[in-house]
Amino acid sequence: MRAGGRIQAAIDVLTTVDAQHRPVAEVLKDWGNAHRFAGSGDRAAIGNLVFDALRWRASSAWRMGDDTPRATILSVVVHRWGWTVEALDDLLATDNFGPDPLTDADRQALAGSDLSGAPDVVRADVPEWAAQHLEATFGADWIGEAEALAARAPIDLRANVLKAPREKVVRALARFNAVPTPYSPLGARIAMGREFERPANVVREPGYQKGWFEVQDEGSQLAVLLAGSEPGEQILDFCAGAGGKTLALAAEMGNRGQVHAFDSDRSRLQPIFERLRRAGTRNVQVHAADADLSGLEGRMDRVLVDAPCTGSGVWRRRPDAKWRLSAEALATRQEEQRAVLDAAARHVRPGGRLVYVTCSLFDAENSRQIEAFLDRAPGFAPVPAERLKGEALTAVPARDVPFGLLLSPAATQTDGFFVAALERRVDA
Repeated sequence: MRAGGRIQAAIDVLTTVDAQHRPVAEVLKDWGNAHRFAGSGDRAAIGNLVFDALRWRASSAWRMGDDTPRATILSVVVHRWGWTVEALDDLLATDNFGPDPLTDADRQALAGSDLSGAPDVVRADVPEWAAQHLEATFGADWIGEAEALAARAPIDLRANVLKAPREKVVRALARFNAVPTPYSPLGARIAMGREFERPANVVREPGYQKGWFEVQDEGSQLAVLLAGSEPGEQILDFCAGAGGKTLALAAEMGNRGQVHAFDSDRSRLQPIFERLRRAGTRNVQVHAADADLSGLEGRMDRVLVDAPCTGSGVWRRRPDAKWRLSAEALATRQEEQRAVLDAAARHVRPGGRLVYVTCSLFDAENSRQIEAFLDRAPGFAPVPAERLKGEALTAVPARDVPFGLLLSPAATQTDGFFVAALERRVDA
C-alpha cells in the first residue's frame, strides 16, 4: 500500500472505533482480516498511525478545529510526524486510494503548530475528568507528565536469568539495536520506530522461544525488584494475571523456595502455564481461581498485590484506554483494590511484607488506598522509601510519594507504576 492508502485506512479504522466504541486492537484485527491484500508491514503502519492519533487526539482536534477522524489523522501526520503541508497536499492530490485532497481550511489549520494558547487538558491530551487526578499526584508538573504518557513507548524486555544473562539477550537482538535499560539490571530496550516503521516482532525470535527473555516494561521489572525476594522464601502473587511478575519473582529466587500464583479471574491465568514452561521455572505453584488459599494464611514471607486499576500508567501502550476510561470505572477499581488488599493481607506472616503495586498514576488508587488500609489494619507499618529502594536501586529517579514510590514516563522513561511495601508487625 502507498502512504495515501495507509492514511485512508487509518481514518476508516478510527471511524469504526468511534462508532462502535470497541478497543482499537480488535478493530485493527478485523480490518486486517477484511483486507487480505494488506501485508503485515501495511497493517503495522496503519496501527502506528491510529495509535498516534489516539495519543494526541485532544491536541489534534484543537489544532484543526475539528475532531473528526480525518482531521485527527491529518494533524498527526503534519504536527507530530513532521510532514510538510506541501508534501501531504501533493500526496493526497495524486493518490487515488488516499483521503480527499486538502481544503483551504485544512491547509490553514495544518500550517499552525502552536499549542501555547490551548487549555491544559488539550496540551496534556487527557480526558478532562482525569486531569484533576494527575494534578493531585504531580502538582505543577502534571502537564509534562501527561505529555510523556502520550509518547510512543519502547519495547522493553527482561532477561530470564534462569537461562540467559542480559548481555546474551542484547547480543541476540543486535539487529534491532537493543541496548541495556538504564535502571533495571535485567532489562533490554528496543526503541520504537518513527512514523510508519514496523515495530520489532521479538516474540518470533529464537531467544524468546528458548525462554531467554520476556516482554516486560522496565517499570514492571523495577516493581518486582522493589518488592524484593530471596531464594527459599514463600511468596504469594495474589493477582498473578498472565504471570509476568510471577516469572520475574521465580527467576530472582533462582528456582528456590516457592511462588504461589493466584488470580480470581480464571481466564487471566490461562497464559501462565506456557510461559512457565518456556522460562524453565520450577518453583511456581499455580492455584485455580476458586482455590482454597486458607492453608497459606499467615505463612507467606511476601504477598504481592498487583492490584486491578485504571491502567493510567500504561497509556503510552494503550492510548485508546484513556478515552474509554471513566470516573465511574475509577470508583469501581477503588472498591476492588480495597477488597483485594484486605484479602491478601491475611496471608502475610508476622514479620513478612505486603507489597502493593498498581500501573496507575492516580493518587486515589495509590497513596490514598494505602492510607485507608493502614487505618483498617494497624498491625501493618509502611516500609520507608530508602529501605524500599535498597542499595541496588538508589539511582532510580522514582518520586517519593506518601507510603511508597512512583515511577513515571517523564521521570524514569518507564510506564507509570506505584509501589508500596507494608510490614506486618511481629506481634500483630
